[in-house]
Amino acid sequence: MVDEKLDSIVESAGYMEQYGFKEEIDYEDFEKGLSEEVVRRISAIKKEPEWMLQKRLLGLSVFGSKPLPKWGADLSAIDFDDIYYYKSPKAKESNRWEDVPADIKRTFDKLGVPEAEQKFFAGAEAQFDSSVVYSHVNKELKRLGIIFVDTDTAVRKYPELVKKYFATVIPPNDNKFAALNTACWSGGSFIYVPKGAKVPMPLNAYFRINAEKAGQFERTLIIADEGAEVVYIEGCTAPVYATNSLHAAVVELIAMKNAHIRYVTVQNWSKNVYNLVTQRAQAHEGARVEWIDANIGSRVNMKYPSIYLMGKRASGEVLSIAVAGDGQIQDSGGKIYHLAPNTTSKMISKSISKGSGVTTFRGLMHVAKNAEGAKAHVSCDALLLDGLAKTNTFPYNQINRSDAMISHEAKVGKISDEQIFYLMSRGISEEDAVALIVLGFIDDLAKVLPMEYSLELKRLIKLDTSGGVG
Repeated sequence: MVDEKLDSIVESAGYMEQYGFKEEIDYEDFEKGLSEEVVRRISAIKKEPEWMLQKRLLGLSVFGSKPLPKWGADLSAIDFDDIYYYKSPKAKESNRWEDVPADIKRTFDKLGVPEAEQKFFAGAEAQFDSSVVYSHVNKELKRLGIIFVDTDTAVRKYPELVKKYFATVIPPNDNKFAALNTACWSGGSFIYVPKGAKVPMPLNAYFRINAEKAGQFERTLIIADEGAEVVYIEGCTAPVYATNSLHAAVVELIAMKNAHIRYVTVQNWSKNVYNLVTQRAQAHEGARVEWIDANIGSRVNMKYPSIYLMGKRASGEVLSIAVAGDGQIQDSGGKIYHLAPNTTSKMISKSISKGSGVTTFRGLMHVAKNAEGAKAHVSCDALLLDGLAKTNTFPYNQINRSDAMISHEAKVGKISDEQIFYLMSRGISEEDAVALIVLGFIDDLAKVLPMEYSLELKRLIKLDTSGGVG
């Protein structure tokens, strides 16, 4: 049977009750639309140095010059003039949960953020629209010299460190939405783990869009120095509105020699959010980078975590789960570049489609001429829940060495009447039978998550596939 705890939660709460609520918040005054004046005002509010303002203005210029992507989902419905690019509650950031204003605290209490911090995390951060409202790091991290702050604070407190690495993995001219983020970024996480340090428990951030017609553009930068290790987990939600919202984050990871970074996302945006995110990592000699990506919500999701294996013996994994219900487009996958000898990688994708939902896997595996001994495996599995559901697979291999060992497999299946009949004949309801099959399908990827996040992912997938979401 499906886990009893999972069942009880699903029966007592749907998306609207647990995630789709909104709070009436007192915001700072800020106009809609994007212009040089808006970008300068954002930078002035944050009291940024001149070099950061110049990066923002470069991003604005690139954003204006690049067209919307002509591949993937149709993005023409986004009205860039009808979006708030900075929406900040009047609350000031606090490192004490008790000091967070009641209306904002109520939101994160409902989402379980304080409880999660107490049980599982060495440090936690909560971002509400454009501002980080809560940040806390335990004393052990400070003793180890580990920096975990929001990126705005990092620019003020650690300017030379930020300047050294900011936009070096994803430059402003990389793509239209990376440029947009560079122009109007706000919040996000900055993490620096010094040589040999190992973060004892995961670090956590939670991103919440509350305002209507709001954009959220957090900027996350994680540097693991030589031999360092860190696990970072982020969660994302938003209320349901009739109008569209935009989330265009940028995430840059740098794993130095023999370092290890694991980056986990459990995304459950509401179905009015366009989620257009750029995520990229550099793995130097002997380093290991893992992207674990669970995409449940959003109207349109386009996200392809990338790893550049830049040093010999570097390794990388991209593990993704995508669920598309009615009216949703999940366009996801990953990119891995083998740029040095004896590098290894794995890309595993599982997708679930229901009704008019469409899942698309896009995977790029590149092996450079100097990447002797490269080994890579790509696996893409899709599950269709009914006769209307759709899935697409677009694998792309660029192999420039004859000694590379590259394997690829793809499977598409559907839930058969025989499977449902068999389970129902054992006394299981039809809905629970579908849930069991779906949860079994994603179980091997869910196991890599911390226990509570694994349960949360399974619960969200059961809600989505049973028609309880949106």
